[in-house]
Amino acid sequence: MDRVLALQGVHNFRDYGGYAVAGGGRLKRGVLWRSGQHHGATDNDLKAIAALGLTAVFDLRSNRERTSHPCRRPAGFVAQIHHAADPAAVSAPHVAAAQTARQRTPEGTRESLRRNYGSIAFRPELQAMTARLIATAAAGEGPSLVNCMAGKDRTGIAVAMLQLAAGVHRDDVIEDYLLTNTAGDVEARILAGMETIRAVTGQADEASMRVLMGVEAEYLEAAFAAIEDKHGSLDAYLEQTLGADADMRERLREALVE
Repeated sequence: MDRVLALQGVHNFRDYGGYAVAGGGRLKRGVLWRSGQHHGATDNDLKAIAALGLTAVFDLRSNRERTSHPCRRPAGFVAQIHHAADPAAVSAPHVAAAQTARQRTPEGTRESLRRNYGSIAFRPELQAMTARLIATAAAGEGPSLVNCMAGKDRTGIAVAMLQLAAGVHRDDVIEDYLLTNTAGDVEARILAGMETIRAVTGQADEASMRVLMGVEAEYLEAAFAAIEDKHGSLDAYLEQTLGADADMRERLREALVE
C-alpha cells in the first residue's frame, strides 16, 4: 500500500502508476494520482497535496456535486483544473444506484451497480474528460490528479482507460481498481460516503450503502463487456472515442513509462 497517500479528509488518494506495460518498463510513480473529492481536506492534507506538484486536476463531478461539496485547495495552488460538462445523469453512479427505490438490499444494490457500469463508459462528459486526461498525460507536463465524489466509479473508468492506453495489462488495471476496498482509512471513507448518500437519497440501509461504497471486479468487467459489444474491442473504443490512436499511445508511453 505504499502507493496510498494517507490523508484525513480526502479518501482513496493514491498513485495509479508503477504497473508493468506491454513491451517493457513500468508506468512512472508520482505522476498519476486519483482520489475522492477534496471537500473535507484538512490543512495538513492540503500541505501533502501541495507537495505533489500537481499541474492538472480533472474533477469528474457534476456542477451540483461541486457546488454542494466544493474542493479545498492549497494556498497558491496553480494546477489547471478541468471540470466535466454537466451530464444528463447528474448523480454519481453509486448514488444513482441508491436512488432506485427497489434497490434496498445488498444484492439488489450490486445488480444496480452492474447495470450502471454497463453505460458509464458512454457518458459523453466522462468520455470528453478521459480523452483530455490521456492527452494531458501524453504531453508530459507534470503530475496530474483525477477525482470524482468517491474516487471509484467515474474515476475508475478514466484511470482504467489511461492505463490500458499506456499498455498496462487488463488484470493489473482491475487490481488497481479494487484497491478502493483497502486503500487508506476504509471505514472513514465508507462513513463519509454514507453521509453523502443519506443526504441525497434518504437511503438508510447500512448493508446496502456499504455495497455502494465498495467496488467489485465484475463492475469494471461489465463496463469492458459493454464497450467490446458496442465497439468490438477496448482498443477500438480507445481510438474511436478517446482519441488514443497509435500515435497518441506512443506519446503516452514516452511520457509515462520508465
